[in-house]
This record gives sequence, structure tokens and C-alpha cells, in this order.
Amino acid sequence: MNDEIAVLMAAGLGTRMRPLTEKTPKPLIKVFGKPMIETVIDGLEARGVRHVYIVVGYKKEQFGYLTAKYGNVSIIENTEYTTVNNISSIHAALPVMNANCFICEADLYVSDPSIFLAELSHSCYYGKMVKGHSDDWVFPQDDTGRIIRVCKGGDDCFNMCGVAYFIKDDVKKIADAINNAYKKKGTYEDKFWDNIVDEEINNLYLTVHEVGKNQIVEIDSVKELEVVDPNYKEYNL
Repeated sequence: MNDEIAVLMAAGLGTRMRPLTEKTPKPLIKVFGKPMIETVIDGLEARGVRHVYIVVGYKKEQFGYLTAKYGNVSIIENTEYTTVNNISSIHAALPVMNANCFICEADLYVSDPSIFLAELSHSCYYGKMVKGHSDDWVFPQDDTGRIIRVCKGGDDCFNMCGVAYFIKDDVKKIADAINNAYKKKGTYEDKFWDNIVDEEINNLYLTVHEVGKNQIVEIDSVKELEVVDPNYKEYNL
């Protein structure tokens, strides 16, 4: 086991996947019989990550079983999840973020856990190359491969796929920036944590770790879920 940790963001309402999320938080929706969040945890376990922290909010009590199933999982509560964007989940986890750290969406289906076994020597976002225009989060790069923006919308760019990795020094820079943002009430509440990374981009050395199209899938709607797992066809009205 190494000295890496992981923070999984699992606090959101999952409104785009209703009606499934009316009773079950999105990360616990099953794909081929397995909760999505467990496909992420299993990949991190295979890497030997020291500890996994799950930041919860909506239907938080349903995540408790994971601490018994996995010996190195803890739960952190985000009490702001209904009023502040996902910057609040990282803010809630800052007290434990004192090592090289994966930051992951928890509503991912990881079909190939080997993506977590990569040798990562510096901070990076996992990304998928998309040719043409994308309205999603993208990573424009300079000629050396360094990420120069973390933003929405771009052409022929790597797209965000829900997994990032930061070395300890960069974790501290992001933590300091988030703490500073929280001092300015009325300015941070709508921010994604990735907006903070973008604001700090010149102080970080970030690259893209490329993954294949089907190795990891972020599922945002019942229709997208049905494409991955046809067992959900009955819900696609």
C-alpha cells in the first residue's frame, strides 16, 4: 500500500437520472449489477491507495455499508451540498487531503480498473480525446502537453472524464485557494472545484493522462445508462 489517498465526490442529487435517483443516490445506481462507486473503489484498491474518503450529502445514510465492505473507506459529510456547488465537497475533505490524492467523481462506471495502475509522476487529469467541438469540460494544452486551461467548450481537445490526480504539493495549493475562496462570501457558491484549478493553473504543472473511450464512462441520464447497460431499457420512457 502506498501513501496515496482518494476523495470521491458523492454528495449530489443526481437529478438528471430521475426516477432512479428518487430512491437511490446516483453513485449507488448499479451497472451490470454493481454500484458505480464500487467500480471506482475497486480500481483504487487495486492500485493500493492507502485510504478512500467518500464525501456524501444526498441520502447519505445509504453509503454506510461501504465502510464495512472496504477496510480503508471513510465517510465525510458535505452539509452544504444543496446550496453550494461541488467546491463544497472538496472543502469538506480538505482536513484529510495531506498526501498525493486522486479526486474522482463517484458516478463513474469503470469497466477497466487498470486505468488506476498507471505510473503518475506529476499532477494530471484523466482525459479522452474528442475530435471536433465539445461543449463539455476540456483541457487545452500548450506545445509541451501542459494543460493551460480547465474550462468548458473546445475543439479537438481532451475531455474530462471524472478522475484527477494531484501530487501533495499541488493538493496544498488547491486547498489554500479553496480556503481563500471561502473567505469571500457570495463569490464561491456556484463554483465547481475545477474552476479553482483553472484559476491556479499557472501555479500547477498539469498534464493529461489519456484513457480510452470505453475504459471509464460518466453516466448522466437514464438514456446514457441504458446505452451502457441495456437492462435499464424499461426506464427509458
